[in-house]
Amino acid sequence: MDAKSPVITHVSWGRMEIDGLGSGKDFKLWPGGGRPWDWNETGTRHAPGIQAADLQELLEHGCTVVVLSRGMELRLQTTGEALRALEQAGVEVHVEETTAAAETYNRLAKAGGAVGGLFHSTC
Repeated sequence: MDAKSPVITHVSWGRMEIDGLGSGKDFKLWPGGGRPWDWNETGTRHAPGIQAADLQELLEHGCTVVVLSRGMELRLQTTGEALRALEQAGVEVHVEETTAAAETYNRLAKAGGAVGGLFHSTC
């Protein structure tokens, strides 16, 4: 049986709760788990935004669908390089405001897809 992606149980400014992972500010999620997303690992900033390096862990965990949040105020961008990396890997991508991204992610996760995501819970 394939590992299910963890469900997001709460989203508010600066705080997310993930089933089985606890609470935190930003998260990387994938089938079977996830962890807090530390932007300092790859030098991510609001602009130019999510980088291909931020997505590598999701690809390594077999995600076929990835949801990228833009933050509550849509300040987090995504680089063209990151989007091309997902396209080249054949991954379906959704890019949305964080609350909408969480809803999309949960719907896909509950349907049983190999869904992953990067979630930023502030601006």
